[in-house]
Amino acid sequence: MSSADKAPVIAIDGPTASGKGTIAHCVAQALGWAVLDSGALYRLTALACLDSGIDPADEAAVANAARELDARFEGGLVFMHGQDVTDRIRAEVVGNLASQVAAVNEVRQALLDRQRVFRQAPGLVADGRDMGTVVFPDAPLKIFLVADVAARAQRRCKQLKEKGFSANLANLMQDMEARDARDRSRTNAPLVAAADAITIDSSNLSIDETVDAVLGLWSKLVSSKA
Repeated sequence: MSSADKAPVIAIDGPTASGKGTIAHCVAQALGWAVLDSGALYRLTALACLDSGIDPADEAAVANAARELDARFEGGLVFMHGQDVTDRIRAEVVGNLASQVAAVNEVRQALLDRQRVFRQAPGLVADGRDMGTVVFPDAPLKIFLVADVAARAQRRCKQLKEKGFSANLANLMQDMEARDARDRSRTNAPLVAAADAITIDSSNLSIDETVDAVLGLWSKLVSSKA
C-alpha cells in the first residue's frame, strides 16, 4: 500500500449548495490537509462543453472533454487552458449542465482516477456527491451534509449576487429541486449517504458551527484509535 493510499480522507457529500465546499476548505485549512472540490471537475467539464459547442446528449464527446480536461487548482482559484474560470464555473447554467454530465458513466470513469490522485499525506478533505460511496469508500470519516432547500437557495442566491451574477430565489429553488431529483435518481453513483456516514444538517448552523462539528467528529475518531 502506498503512502497516498494510507493518507486519511474526510469525505463530505451532500446536495448542491449545502455548504460542502466552504466546510471542506475550512476543515482542510484547520488540519493542514489538501482539499478536493470534485464538483469543480464536473463544472469544468460542463464549461468545456459549453465553450466547445459540444452537445450534452453526445455522451462520447462529453466523456472525451472530461478526459482531455486541461485544468489546475491553485490557491483557491480554478484554471482551464490557463484561464482563470473560478467565477465562470459557478454560474447556474454551468452547474445545471454539470449535474447532467455527471450522470454519464464514461464521464465519471474519466474523472475517477484524477480525483483519487488528490489523496496525499498528511490527509485530504474531499467534497462532492459520491466521495464516501465511490471515490474514497475507505475514508475513515464520512459526512453527509444536508440543509433544507430554502436555506440552500438563499445561500446560493447570496453567493451569486456577491459574484455579480443575477439571481432569482424562486428560480433557484426550482432548479435545486430538479437537480436534487436528478442527482438522487441517476443510475451511476447517485447522491446518497454512505451506510457509515454521519449526517449533519446545516440549515440552522453557521459555517463555524458546522466546521467545529466536523472537526469534533474527526478528533473523537482519532482519540478512539489512539
